[in-house]
Amino acid sequence: MPRRTPASPEPGTAPRPGAPRAPAGVTLVVPVLDDATHLDRLLRSVAAQTRAPDAVVVVDNGSRDGSAAVARSHGATVLHEPRRGIWPAAARGYDAVRTDVVARCDADTVLPRGWVERVAARFGTEPDLAALTGPADFADVPRALGHVGGTAYLGAYFLLVGAMVGGTTLFGSNLALRRDVWRAVREDVHDDVPEIHDDMDLSYHVRGRGRVERDAALRVSVSGRPLVSLRGLAARGAWGARTSMLHAPGLGPRLERRWAGRAAAPLTVRGLPGNHRW
Repeated sequence: MPRRTPASPEPGTAPRPGAPRAPAGVTLVVPVLDDATHLDRLLRSVAAQTRAPDAVVVVDNGSRDGSAAVARSHGATVLHEPRRGIWPAAARGYDAVRTDVVARCDADTVLPRGWVERVAARFGTEPDLAALTGPADFADVPRALGHVGGTAYLGAYFLLVGAMVGGTTLFGSNLALRRDVWRAVREDVHDDVPEIHDDMDLSYHVRGRGRVERDAALRVSVSGRPLVSLRGLAARGAWGARTSMLHAPGLGPRLERRWAGRAAAPLTVRGLPGNHRW
């Protein structure tokens, strides 16, 4: 699956004047926990890319199903992270990247065919670009609900979290950043704090490291599981409150109290599995 690309400048260095800029090297990092079926679908979409990533790193967070075996069957490198949580698993993968760009999606993401090619091209030709993210549609639900749900759910996320972050916020199922930016913020992120949003936390820390942009052309498909449970939505709200509390102490406690009591019974949607949580 991995394919070597032309050498690109070392992170943080500018190309020679007049020299053509090569597409950036890209490593895709995927944290996974007991999600073999979705992971297989994701890696099939990776194999269908118009430009293959230079490497694919799947970080197994203690799966008891065949997730690791599925990853190896597709030629991915499998790492193991014993600390349970999306943030520790994602950070373990980011640390292992040796290319210019760290790309990230979740096991239940499906990438459009030109996703890697666009990421590589943009980072290769825009030296001031620190991080990219993009929107998503929800799969496994009626098409109209998937698009409207993705637009509304993620629209609210980008708007509200962007206001707290003070800029463009990253979406964990669909992001990429320069490796040297990750190295610059590595010691500041809160991957040791449980039940927070890793992408939201990362968004706070990449601020000021360069341009962060949401690219509408990087639209992916993700599982509709976030839509099936009000309890799951409330939990995500609580994680957001905890994340904000790390960066805005006056705001976080109010948000956490607001979300703490919202624990409604799950709403099931025909054809969808139960809400999946790390």
